[in-house]
Amino acid sequence: MPVEFLGIAATNDGSEVTARSGASFDKEYTLELARAHEDYGWDRVLFAYGSGSPDPSPAAAYVAARTDTLQILVAHRPNVSYPTFAAKTFATLDRISDGRLAVHFITGGNDHEQQREGDFLTKDERYDRTREAIQIIKKAWTSHEPFDHQGTHYRFNDFVSDTFPVQQPHPRVSFGGSSPAAYAAGGAEADIYCLWGEPLAETAEQIAAVRAAAKAAGRVDVPKIQVAFRPIIAPTEELAWEKAHRTLDRLKARKAGTPLSRRHPLRNPENAGSRRLLAVADRGERHDRALWTPTTAETGGAGNSTALVGTPETVAQALLDYYDLGVEVLSARGYDLLDDAIDFGRHVIPIVREEVAKRDAARKNAA
Repeated sequence: MPVEFLGIAATNDGSEVTARSGASFDKEYTLELARAHEDYGWDRVLFAYGSGSPDPSPAAAYVAARTDTLQILVAHRPNVSYPTFAAKTFATLDRISDGRLAVHFITGGNDHEQQREGDFLTKDERYDRTREAIQIIKKAWTSHEPFDHQGTHYRFNDFVSDTFPVQQPHPRVSFGGSSPAAYAAGGAEADIYCLWGEPLAETAEQIAAVRAAAKAAGRVDVPKIQVAFRPIIAPTEELAWEKAHRTLDRLKARKAGTPLSRRHPLRNPENAGSRRLLAVADRGERHDRALWTPTTAETGGAGNSTALVGTPETVAQALLDYYDLGVEVLSARGYDLLDDAIDFGRHVIPIVREEVAKRDAARKNAA
């Protein structure tokens, strides 16, 4: 089965270890980072969402108009726009990009962050709303006849769009979460289901839960699985671990000087995914071949925070371990965004692609 690599489309050069040097939306840096991903073998980049961050949709349009093959993944919170409006926005983006768009739906794992933009629903209510919004957007992307909708969260009459995506039947939808409500919603609606980097055994459990939810929803297919990591690579194992501890020191210094994020609490996170990551970190610093958790513990389980540490060969083999579980989309983001995107693309992606090709050839010959 093919493998895809997802990077980050940051709009400035700041990270957990480095304060940004300019505005939150730096056009030159945004484009430089995107083009580095395109030039070094990545398939797609994520335009993330935050309540006070640059709007990902126009940022994605800016990049799409200035790249040739790089695919774009735009994060979207259903509370920030009505589904009919969102459907037209994303159909327009798919046109601008000549069919290179996918949309990542964020339900929201932190009440405080959601409330910054007027969203006061409970977490389970948010999952229910996300599922309803996805269903409406898919219908708006594909229906050429007016339709009405009367649901729990949305109601409208006689809507029909005059703006349709290039991709048929529609752009891919991705979704993440680690709670039963998330599995139910994403298992029913997602083309790609996104997980954070846990040990292999726990990842296998989550994959099984997603597939069971898809089956319970009556699907005959299952979502592709994506897993996200923070790779830390160097030419030797010793240098890689020195770099890992140096990165952790930088993270601690950055956190001591400026809060890492206004979006995520450093203690007692509300969302199941972060709690799972912290539970893994509590069990030990190192897991499986190369998984390292002190970065997770230091950030309170803030999203994509577990590292893979080692030489390019070690990290590639660790990623292949997840591929062998059924993971088809590998998400990676370094701490020095531009340099790490280039290094990972130059040294890790080719190894993984070569080994995946060998596995696929062996399966074909065995059949």
